[in-house]
Amino acid sequence: MIQRSLLRSLQSATRPAQPLRLAQRSHSTTFSPLRTAAPSASQQLPARRWHSQAQEAKKDDTVEEQADAQGQGDKASGAAPQADATQKQLEAKDKEVIELKDRLMRQVADYRNLQDQTRREIQAAKDFALQRFAKDLLDSVDNFDRALSGVEAGKLEGESADKDLVALHSGLRMVEQILMTTLKKHGMERFDPAETADKFDPNKMEATFQAPQQGKEDGSVFFTQQKGFTLNGRVLRAAKVGIVRNS
Repeated sequence: MIQRSLLRSLQSATRPAQPLRLAQRSHSTTFSPLRTAAPSASQQLPARRWHSQAQEAKKDDTVEEQADAQGQGDKASGAAPQADATQKQLEAKDKEVIELKDRLMRQVADYRNLQDQTRREIQAAKDFALQRFAKDLLDSVDNFDRALSGVEAGKLEGESADKDLVALHSGLRMVEQILMTTLKKHGMERFDPAETADKFDPNKMEATFQAPQQGKEDGSVFFTQQKGFTLNGRVLRAAKVGIVRNS
């Protein structure tokens, strides 16, 4: 805008001025010196016009500058609330992301716990599926043990040994060993606390009586009335034992 105004002013100022007319005076013999005529009103018009146009251009420039400054101020004043709103939206989104992440982590943890619990329950169901069947076999195993322990050792050795009784005893012993080996493959084991003189354990044993025993420590097992059984580490039947009590 400033350039166009200045260009118009320069064009008006550079227009060729009308030639000054010299006033001629006729004399008969001599010529008087020429005098320059004063500029007329038409000749002063371009200069005035250029001055007015320059002032108008300055006014226009001032108005445009004020408008630009006001526009920039309006933009700055409008940008501040918009920035605050954007910052609040970002903070809300960050909070939402944190909550969703926490919820997701909790759900993943719950799902993994459920998987572990289900796996343990399935394994326990497999390990103890034969528990009822194993309990039903305990009486048969006990009867084998009673039959073998009921034969005196003197009748199985020496010249007075009965060959038929020895063969029957050996057969029962083999059947018992095969049966116990089969049960052990499925996690079922028999234990006798009196063989190792274990301390009394209420989790695995049941005390039926107490008696003094010389040379043995109080609370130790010295007699097994009924052997105990475990199934995959869990007590299937507690052993019935006698405990030493000297004091």
